[in-house]
Amino acid sequence: MEMSHINALESKHAGLERRITQERARPLPNETLIKELKRQKLRIKEELAQAQSVH
Repeated sequence: MEMSHINALESKHAGLERRITQERARPLPNETLIKELKRQKLRIKEELAQAQSVH
């Protein structure tokens, strides 16, 4: 896997973290949305770990 793909995954991971933080800051956070964002973040983290172990 090339570095640009790893960089893209890292960027997506950071973006999801920001969205989770923003949602939690709301007066009535949408817990369902937060769970889905966390799931997406975990999938990206797993893909990143796999990609980094190849390099």
